[in-house]
Amino acid sequence: MQKHEILSSPTRPIQIDDRKNVGSLLEKMQGISFQGRNLAIAYHIWKKMLADRTMIMMGMSGAMVPAGMRRLVVYMIKNRLMDCLVSTGANFFHDIHETLGHFHFQSSPAMDDVELQKNLIDRMYDTLADEEEFRDEDAYIGRFAASLKASRPYTTREFLYLLGREISRHAKEDGIVTAAYKAGIPLYCPAIGDSSIGIGIAENRHLGKNNFTFDVIGDVLETAHLAAQSPASAVIYFGGGTPKNFVQQSEVTATFIRKSHEGHQYAIQVVTDAPHWGGLSGCTFEEAQSWGKIAHDASIATCHCDSTIAMPILVTAMSENEDLIRGRKKPVFKMGRKLTFKFPK
Repeated sequence: MQKHEILSSPTRPIQIDDRKNVGSLLEKMQGISFQGRNLAIAYHIWKKMLADRTMIMMGMSGAMVPAGMRRLVVYMIKNRLMDCLVSTGANFFHDIHETLGHFHFQSSPAMDDVELQKNLIDRMYDTLADEEEFRDEDAYIGRFAASLKASRPYTTREFLYLLGREISRHAKEDGIVTAAYKAGIPLYCPAIGDSSIGIGIAENRHLGKNNFTFDVIGDVLETAHLAAQSPASAVIYFGGGTPKNFVQQSEVTATFIRKSHEGHQYAIQVVTDAPHWGGLSGCTFEEAQSWGKIAHDASIATCHCDSTIAMPILVTAMSENEDLIRGRKKPVFKMGRKLTFKFPK
């Protein structure tokens, strides 16, 4: 390439103008550099997902609900900015905690943790929660599991759907689990035992009150069908961890069904992990292409940023695209023991 070809796209410094909304700011940020530009590109790709006939799968890790992201996720569910959510058991548990009328509390990371433990208060960096309330909710979930027929295992998707139905009878405000139940959106939790949901069910079993088991392989097969039977698949990640890889691998397991590697056609991620440590939380989408998880010609963007910064900005900007959201051709799910779906023509 010639020098003039390399130096062909000058940066465009941001200028305040009459378009004073978040979406227009992100559009202008495509002309700047570093993570600001990456966030803007992610916004652009998310809009492309909505305009195409795609199955949008979202992975979310980290303490997003205690940090105050719960209503943003509820908005995404109700307005179908994504079609299924894979998250940690902790996020679903904290969501249930708030849906049942309890709170998380602001504090300081410099708190005396020994004193907190003596008062049965749990700390998540600069956020607190009441351990005694958590224990009551553990027992509540354990009793719910005991109420289900133990003659067969349940996928985490089926369990969370039924739990959402149960909690919606008492909730004054929708949370993630109840909103997903009402919208018919599948939720998955591949590491559900690594959470207070698992603790609650385990305690109930220890007391001899349930023989409930999960069918996590059923979750693997269902998400493979989501990827394989959709016109196109797209992924959104806030954080890494198990949720990210579980969604990523759906395009690999889809080969059981369609016998080919296609890969997710759209992919955006907001992560704080770096790829050079070798962990999947920080792995690049380019690395994922070597596995067949991401399509060779996929539209991709990675923004290295705290999700509590990026999620409010992105979701607020997306909410301004009312015509795009309203006109989206999204999959319609039929929830039951077996998950089925279809796209409108």
